[in-house]
Amino acid sequence: MRGPGRWAVLASMTVAALVMVFPFALVALNAVKTPEEYASEGPLGLPGGLYLQGIVDFWNRVDFGEKLWNSLLISGSVAVLAVVLSVLNAYALGIGRVRGRLSILVLFLVANTLPQEALAYPLYYLAKEAGLYDTRLSMIIIFTVIQAAFGTYLLSAVLGQFPKEILEAAEIDGAGRFRALVRVVVPISRPTISVLMIFFFIWTWNEFFLPLIFLISNDNQTVPVALGVLQGERYMDATMSSASALLGIVPAVAFFLIFQRTLTRGITVGAVK
Repeated sequence: MRGPGRWAVLASMTVAALVMVFPFALVALNAVKTPEEYASEGPLGLPGGLYLQGIVDFWNRVDFGEKLWNSLLISGSVAVLAVVLSVLNAYALGIGRVRGRLSILVLFLVANTLPQEALAYPLYYLAKEAGLYDTRLSMIIIFTVIQAAFGTYLLSAVLGQFPKEILEAAEIDGAGRFRALVRVVVPISRPTISVLMIFFFIWTWNEFFLPLIFLISNDNQTVPVALGVLQGERYMDATMSSASALLGIVPAVAFFLIFQRTLTRGITVGAVK
């Protein structure tokens, strides 16, 4: 691409990058201001130095290390378990060609369209009856099922186009169905599976509504719930609010940056196919 078209693409990409980076930069800028600087110069003023007391005060006030561990445990467990469940379901539906495959896929699709508000009371009742209410395990189970519904629908379409010749060759070599799944299907589908795992982690990390209902104990709360509860009680000034938002964003951004190459590779492989 040459001439005006190239510059137009570069300009649009630059504008898009600025739009995405600006909110994060603004939050980081206000997180290191003193309350006096924020009051006098507003949110767009530059800080006179690095004021980290707001971050320290927020960390200690909510015991952020514990909230961070809860979010990491729930999101990491859901990402792994939902991917495993999605692969097993999609292997049966996409390659195994079970009876009623289309109806089952429609059921998974409908499950993805249900709002969480409609699921809140039935899940609350079941968690109470099972003795799992106000436990991190309840969130792991619920979000594993929710994320796996989407993962099953997506992977079923991918595995439905899986080359039959490869599976036939594996069968001739004496590989059973489970061995073919582990040794053949999963390695070839690894880019797509990796992308799903990254998205499952980030989606679960950002969940607020259901954890707010199910995790009422302070010891079990996740990062988004802790941020929402504390801000709702109006215990923080503007700089501490920015510090809390920064601490809530950084782990998810760091996870995304660490696995950015994996995500890019998975999307590129899918585009090439």
